[in-house]
Amino acid sequence: MSTVELFAPDGTIDKNKAVKQLTPLVKRIAYHFMMKLPPSVQVEDLIQAGLIGLLGAAEQFNSNQGAQFETYAVQRIRGSMLDELREADWLPRSVRRTVRQIESAISKLQQRLGRHPMEQELAGEMGIELDEYQQMLYDARGGQLLHYEDFQDSDENDFFDFFVTDNKQSNPLAALEDEKFRRYLITSISTLPDREKMVMGLYYEQELNLKEIGAVLGVSESRVCQLHSQAVARLRVKMKDWVQTA
Repeated sequence: MSTVELFAPDGTIDKNKAVKQLTPLVKRIAYHFMMKLPPSVQVEDLIQAGLIGLLGAAEQFNSNQGAQFETYAVQRIRGSMLDELREADWLPRSVRRTVRQIESAISKLQQRLGRHPMEQELAGEMGIELDEYQQMLYDARGGQLLHYEDFQDSDENDFFDFFVTDNKQSNPLAALEDEKFRRYLITSISTLPDREKMVMGLYYEQELNLKEIGAVLGVSESRVCQLHSQAVARLRVKMKDWVQTA
């Protein structure tokens, strides 16, 4: 079924056809999100939220907007899933604490060594065994990409919110700062260790899931999570430096 076939005779989107055709897309987005979320989050809850977003997209889509319905629907699906996560108490304090400990060790060793520290070095800095450090990386997933409390100036002024607001077109300064942020982020990603850089590319550019990335790298899904968590921790340390100097 093509996107054109989703339209009813009156020009609106047929909700039943949209759900039937795009449910696999909702599921793929949900499973893609799971790499960034702790085990306490159920994929079924994300799928349900995504379906609600899909129905909302079908109700509000206007073909005069110049966008394809599927493109519009993806935005609404992702937004609905994010709303579900924001409303739920899904990130334990222990995970936030783990993230901060890892980032602190990375920051100290980077300053001392002048390069990205290796996992064994980070474990030594934290006074733990390598397998314990890798378990911390695995447990840290979900505490890194959707929560930016460390960048907050106040409860109403959140670093992440600044970069996801929809009013950049009417705010040239915000658009400029966003472009600087993106350039710095791209540069920071390019300096990551090769395997971590590959994980980021496969996940965010190619949109592969854990199993697919593991097959490419020849590692387990849990190892992919560890590499992803470590890459994001390195990037967060870099972006904190950017915020302080911007």
